[in-house]
Amino acid sequence: MHCTNCGQPLPANATACLSCGKRVVRPAAPPAVPNYLVPAILVTLCCCVPFGIVAIVYAAQVNSKLAAGDLPGAVDASNKAKMWSWIAFGVGGAFALIYGAFMVLGALGGA
Repeated sequence: MHCTNCGQPLPANATACLSCGKRVVRPAAPPAVPNYLVPAILVTLCCCVPFGIVAIVYAAQVNSKLAAGDLPGAVDASNKAKMWSWIAFGVGGAFALIYGAFMVLGALGGA
């Protein structure tokens, strides 16, 4: 990091510039916002493709919105990615249960 007043390099733990004496203001680290990309991809591959794709689209928007400085947009995209991941998981699970029930009923009816 360099001094914003004189441009001299600053030590890592400096509170003031050694050259000009100006106080060092360190930028705050951006808050961590989870993007839920891995769960979105997993539910797309394993549960429900249409809703999983929606989750992937929202998950992909989180990091770009954070980089642009749009924290509320990043949090909104993160929440939507999480919501659509759970919706895809629920729909896929419900479909699997219904399919399993039909398979059992078909096996019992054919015997």
